[in-house]
Amino acid sequence: MLERRPVHLALKILNIQQDDLVLCQDFTFVATINPVLYEKAVPILIDSEPDTLNMCPSALRKAIVENIAQGKKPKSVIAVHLYGMPAKIRQIKKICDEFEIPLVEDAAEALGSKVRDQYVGTFGDISIFSFNGNKIITTSSGGALVTDNSEWADRARYMASQSKENVPYYQHNDIGYNYAMSNLSAGIGCGQMEVLQERIDARRSIYARYEEAFAEVEGITFQQEYGFNLSNRWLSTIRFDCRFGDAFPFDLKKALDREGIEIRNMWKPMHLQPICSGLEKVSTKSRMLTEELFYSGICLPSGSALTKDEQEKVIDSIKKKVYGHHSEFSIPARHSVV
Repeated sequence: MLERRPVHLALKILNIQQDDLVLCQDFTFVATINPVLYEKAVPILIDSEPDTLNMCPSALRKAIVENIAQGKKPKSVIAVHLYGMPAKIRQIKKICDEFEIPLVEDAAEALGSKVRDQYVGTFGDISIFSFNGNKIITTSSGGALVTDNSEWADRARYMASQSKENVPYYQHNDIGYNYAMSNLSAGIGCGQMEVLQERIDARRSIYARYEEAFAEVEGITFQQEYGFNLSNRWLSTIRFDCRFGDAFPFDLKKALDREGIEIRNMWKPMHLQPICSGLEKVSTKSRMLTEELFYSGICLPSGSALTKDEQEKVIDSIKKKVYGHHSEFSIPARHSVV
């Protein structure tokens, strides 16, 4: 299946319909939210927590309780393991089980990451992985849906192949989708599974070099592993504290672009996206942490094939901008970043 189409299939399996409530992580890529909108359901955007930067269990519980009190029980939860960092998925799953709400675990960026000794993508009632071109294992484009429920698995296969009935002619009783991955793409992905751990090790080494290189720089922090979690370090991210100003990550990106170095800003939260304008957002704080993450963070070059020399160039360029930012960069107001 193409990337994130498994999320759409998951929602179809769970019979998500128009006006149903789906609790979604606010800090994520739009492909997590779009399938909810396809079905004309209503996303409720849940804030992040500071340990993993993923869905906050306390905010999730708050959203469930408040909506049940208003007579509308959410139909599903979609939690994401952002940048390969495992969310507090055990807590999230416990809350979902308590209220009998199915959990869709979006492990698109986290193949090979673990919570203690259990791989992410094995906690949700339905889980998804991505094999897009920028992932650790790639089929150029594609993904997978995972579930222990055999009826749901059969339903997913059926819908992904145009809902063709098992008869010796073309019979279609339901609306289907062309979501099935080709055998060629699947074979490419299966072959790369043999080097999955090698690629994870490479990305973890890249992260370790970044962490060591920037340890001396005041005001820079990293997305740290929480508890006994292990991240595949799909992307190494850093955050700049308030002394740098809201515009610094954006100006830094422009400066490095001129040097031929690609960095990316952290995800712009869904509640700041025009397509999500007016949607309910839920936090336990007075201000959404996701906004702070967007205005303070960048994603560093992290590909498994990144050489040490290439990484040193990235580090040196960022340090030059960091140490000279007061004279080099303007600091516009927060609302000017669009």
